[in-house]
Amino acid sequence: METQSHVFQLYDKLLQFPLFQGLGYNDLTQIVAHTKFDFLKFNPGETIVCKGTVCDRLYMLTDGLMEMTTVADHEEYAVHEWTEAPATFQLERLFGLHQQFTNQYTATSPCSFITIDKHELMRLTETFVVFRMNLMNVLTTHIQKFHDQQWATAPLSLDDRIKRFFTSHCLIPFGAKRFDILMKRLSNEMNDSRLDTSQALNRLQHLGLLTLSRGRIEIPKIECLATPTGKADTQSETA
Repeated sequence: METQSHVFQLYDKLLQFPLFQGLGYNDLTQIVAHTKFDFLKFNPGETIVCKGTVCDRLYMLTDGLMEMTTVADHEEYAVHEWTEAPATFQLERLFGLHQQFTNQYTATSPCSFITIDKHELMRLTETFVVFRMNLMNVLTTHIQKFHDQQWATAPLSLDDRIKRFFTSHCLIPFGAKRFDILMKRLSNEMNDSRLDTSQALNRLQHLGLLTLSRGRIEIPKIECLATPTGKADTQSETA
């Protein structure tokens, strides 16, 4: 009975993830019986995956809260995000030209994971049509979102360019974020003066959209920055 209970718990946990949704009871039974799953636990503060680690398995967070840190190539700013179970990360890095994780993942609370080796994952795609379609949907959705972001209308005002900078550098389009970035670096990214950038940030802080401190910008809800102000820069209006 205990083994059967464990199997049903595993069913429930797998069905939380898009890759397994739509699979019937018989398919799930076969997957659980013939797939090698690994179960990992991490304490708060422990590193789950380091940037640059070879991506050779799928990580599925089943319990807990983790932090994701993305560092710019020149290492002059970093973005911190948090996500809770159920969640996976960087599935697209299992394939393609660069098969390494580009972010660091750290346990914020006690975290539990189910992981599947890449070879086991490929076997599932060959055996189960629904699983294969789910995988394709996840990957194509990721590609479409990136395409839509690249071709979105360019913001006119400095305030909106700053908003776009923050939202476009986040992996998850909602929730709390923290940017570790100096004002000089942000103004360079905006191709604007440090004074104008500082004033724009203070306007956004006055609206309650973010909180400023030295070398750090905290955003309570990144989704609140998705709406443009619709006001162009004075220079753009008079040009």
